[in-house]
Amino acid sequence: MDPLGINGTYLFTPRVHGDERGSFYEWFRSDALQKQVGHALNLAQANCSTSSKGVLRGIHFADVPPGQAKYITCLRGAVLDVVVDIRVGSPTFGRWEAVRLDDETRRCLYIGEGIGHGFMALTDDATVVYLCSEPYAPGREHGVHPLDPEIGIEWPADVEPLLSPKDAQAPTLAEARRTGLLPDYQSCLDYYAELG
Repeated sequence: MDPLGINGTYLFTPRVHGDERGSFYEWFRSDALQKQVGHALNLAQANCSTSSKGVLRGIHFADVPPGQAKYITCLRGAVLDVVVDIRVGSPTFGRWEAVRLDDETRRCLYIGEGIGHGFMALTDDATVVYLCSEPYAPGREHGVHPLDPEIGIEWPADVEPLLSPKDAQAPTLAEARRTGLLPDYQSCLDYYAELG
């Protein structure tokens, strides 16, 4: 697992074994994740979404504690997966990173609690699965607008974004910060230490 530039995010590229019968790979190893992250991923929920080209989901996050860590991969097609550091006080606050997840490289992305997450489908029938450390709880789930110019995510210019009404009405990063919606970086670090 390779750390990305935002503390609490990691990219994993599995070794895919293939022959005339097909292929096999390990897309999740609890021991490898725990060694890198410092604690196990509490598997509380597994999600699967299928999206048409251009569907943009996110940027989503949950209150910390307990937050919601995610381990994500794309089983069919391709997505541009984006993490945004929305933790107030973080040295990388407001920074984003994007990785392509697809059915060729089989890469996986780990996102720690308190970090914003979203993705855009680059193909039709893009199928994304993700393991979650906490179950969905509507009262503590939030979002920031994925097209917020202050964040400035460089979504593919040749793909028209399609947002849900909820994501289209999400506040900007500045609005979310002003209203106290965003997680605090030190609180996230303290929570990570408790998990270890």
